[in-house]
Amino acid sequence: MEGYWLFLVLLVSALLLGFLAVLFALVWVFHYREGLSWDGGSAEFNWHPVLIITGFIFIQGIAIIVYRLPWTWKCSKLLIKFIHAGLNTIAMILAIVSLVAVFDFHNAKNIPNMYSLHSWIGLTAVIFYTLQLVLGFAVFLLPFAPVSLRASLMPIHIYSGLLIFATVIATALMGFTEKLIFALKTPAYSTSPPEAIFVNTLGLLIVTFGALILWMATRPHWKRPPEQNSKIQQPNGGTPEGTEEESTMTDCSNTDKSDVEFNSEAAARKRNLKLDEVGQRSTM
Repeated sequence: MEGYWLFLVLLVSALLLGFLAVLFALVWVFHYREGLSWDGGSAEFNWHPVLIITGFIFIQGIAIIVYRLPWTWKCSKLLIKFIHAGLNTIAMILAIVSLVAVFDFHNAKNIPNMYSLHSWIGLTAVIFYTLQLVLGFAVFLLPFAPVSLRASLMPIHIYSGLLIFATVIATALMGFTEKLIFALKTPAYSTSPPEAIFVNTLGLLIVTFGALILWMATRPHWKRPPEQNSKIQQPNGGTPEGTEEESTMTDCSNTDKSDVEFNSEAAARKRNLKLDEVGQRSTM
């Protein structure tokens, strides 16, 4: 894997920032707010930021880069698809529960629903995320969709996933500001009290986490290589993403090899692909 150590540093940094963001969210609601409960009060509303940060941001971010983890490249891609789909399903469930908490709180307090830009974009993101997950199951996980359909929808699936992730982060930042403006009266938000500084720091953690996830997810040299035993191949010996036959390997055996062995095997695989390309061109 090219740039393995850089990837490792970015991955560890992203995991640390994501974990800190979840921890900051819990400290926020327990130290500055009224904790967590499900009684129609302010503590029920607090489930909203905690579940959004935990599921819709942190878990979704991990789901996005699960294909990029080099230690999983020896595993069946079908297994990684199940992990990817499972993480996204958990994120979707947590996001829906967080919405239920908000609506329940608003209804109990006679607060209008769906009047702010934060609520408009947030609900739209949840709806499109659910559609993304359902279509992902139907097209890429179940064995019924034709190969041509998978190949044509894969770029859209990747782009929409990254767009939703970035939109969720932007919506969360709007929600932080909205909540602080409403909640902080004495002292006011504009005077930068400790809670305001703490939540603003939380926002910076989330933005940095999102930036690292998007960077790792968009580097072409960190993309999972094609399955070695693919039956559907392009003329150059490669396999288009979304069209490969799944490997019969269902576990992650031999994943305890050293990094040197792994890198040398990746380089050898790349050289073999180039040799195959030269051989095919010479027969044309």
